[in-house]
Amino acid sequence: MTTPPFGQVLTAMVTPFTPDGAVDLDRAAELADRLVGDGNDGLVISGTTGEAPTTHRDEKADLLRAVVDAVGGRATVVAGVGSNDTVHATLMAQDAAKAGASGLLVVTPYYNKPPQAGVIAHTVAVAESTDLPVMLYDVPGRTGLALTQATVLALAAHPQVVAIKDAKLDLESTSWVLSQSDLAYYSGHDPWTLPLLALGAVGVIGTSTHVVAGRTKQMIEAFASGDAAGARALHEGMLPIYSGIFRSPGTILVKAALALLGFPVGPVRLPLVEATEDEVAQLRTDLIAAGVLG
Repeated sequence: MTTPPFGQVLTAMVTPFTPDGAVDLDRAAELADRLVGDGNDGLVISGTTGEAPTTHRDEKADLLRAVVDAVGGRATVVAGVGSNDTVHATLMAQDAAKAGASGLLVVTPYYNKPPQAGVIAHTVAVAESTDLPVMLYDVPGRTGLALTQATVLALAAHPQVVAIKDAKLDLESTSWVLSQSDLAYYSGHDPWTLPLLALGAVGVIGTSTHVVAGRTKQMIEAFASGDAAGARALHEGMLPIYSGIFRSPGTILVKAALALLGFPVGPVRLPLVEATEDEVAQLRTDLIAAGVLG
């Protein structure tokens, strides 16, 4: 089994905002501390769940510093530096290195849909702008562009590219890459964590792990110890929370879930909108079914 370079259970952390929409650095530090205390080995800051599309470069740098200061001695802190502008991505990567990040999450450039050669050149440029290890992020449902097996293998040959967050939902492609590289694979889609473990994944970068990190770690450890039945039971017990969090964009319902659990982290930024009363009522039912809420 490939050694997990960033831990086994990481949460793509939401970004707390004040009521007037500013980044709430104090609450971010408190949330990071809560997540690590709940069983997360690491955190990903300024991913999509962290509303990276609507937070700005300076805000991202300030947020990362706050989280590193809060938990950097106890957990890895990976900085999302996704952009479809390579220069912008390299500048954010350099900010992340200065702030003390453990690594970089580099998503496939979106919207402009470069050829695979452009994806490789973009990723190498970002990687070589710092000395930090890099995790690829393959999420064609958001970017409109999947990484091909050849591209992943080409990037895996770069010494700084050590992992991939896999949200492509293509088990055959994942199997081929795992059979031909030493990349550490992380599930990027919470319900697929157990199936991906069976193929050789090392862990998850989750959204539901805002509330079930401990159980997720138990599932991974059970599978690793040979207790497939126990891992399956834990997986099935978390199905209601998987469904609940992803009935709407994860950011919206994670923030609603944290509020229901007595740890509000503020609003979302447009174009996201707050969960409706009906969505919150359904989420409450999901949390109760998963044993998260009494």
